[in-house]
Amino acid sequence: MERRASPPPGWTRRLSWPQPYNRVMTDSLIIAGRQFRSRLIVGTGKYKSFQETARALEASGADMVTVAVRRVNLDRSKESLLDYIDPNKYFLLPNTAGCYTADDTIRTARLAREVGLSDWIKLEVIGDQATLYPDVQATLEATGVLAKEGFTVLAYTSDDIVFAKRLVDAGASAVMPLGAPIGSGLGIQNSANLRILRELITGVPLIVDAGVGTASDAAIAMELGYDAVLMNTGIAGAQEPMLMAEAMKHAVLAGRQAYMAGRMPRKLYATASSPLEGVVR
Repeated sequence: MERRASPPPGWTRRLSWPQPYNRVMTDSLIIAGRQFRSRLIVGTGKYKSFQETARALEASGADMVTVAVRRVNLDRSKESLLDYIDPNKYFLLPNTAGCYTADDTIRTARLAREVGLSDWIKLEVIGDQATLYPDVQATLEATGVLAKEGFTVLAYTSDDIVFAKRLVDAGASAVMPLGAPIGSGLGIQNSANLRILRELITGVPLIVDAGVGTASDAAIAMELGYDAVLMNTGIAGAQEPMLMAEAMKHAVLAGRQAYMAGRMPRKLYATASSPLEGVVR
């Protein structure tokens, strides 16, 4: 007689998962009132071809993707990245990559809205060409202007708590501190600062943006309690981008589940997995 595998603990005859599991599976990312099923946001640059980009997006399971306004063919007179992104499947998030002043950033955001991309913007104002660190003062200025014009602003910034708070006050719908320099793949280098940000910024989602190199980096970011992770080079720069995209999908979910579960306390000394109380000697 064939034996069936035992059901997971807590699974009832009604074939329903226990409540904590249901809570995780329905746990959605919400930004400015909009709900996203995936907490992984992916970029679309640095791939070998548009076709590879499309395959990596599919493997990632993401439903929000970023597009650099200044690096995409907007008039669609020839083949464009936009031809490979299904607007019915992916939410398009234009970004202002390549901007070095607040004025240039504001113009780029307005252009994205004018051509019909979106009134959401991932705002980047680069302050240093070597490190690609953000100009936080210019970022703050651009955030204030665009938020007043009705944009939903997701602001890339440093891990400076003072400016993070100011960005929220200026109208940012999400704050996106870097984990390491853009494209470095170094992983989370500033976990202490990110922990402080997570504790003190509660009004809007916090999204780790930049520095993620592999799946464990994404899991760590999520275990810190961040609401999402945005990455590009970590996937596009892998030897097998589609495989890495799938790994990142699982890592973000695993990190979120671990954060929600609450890790065990750290202890200096060992504790037996099987307690000795009641054992007959």
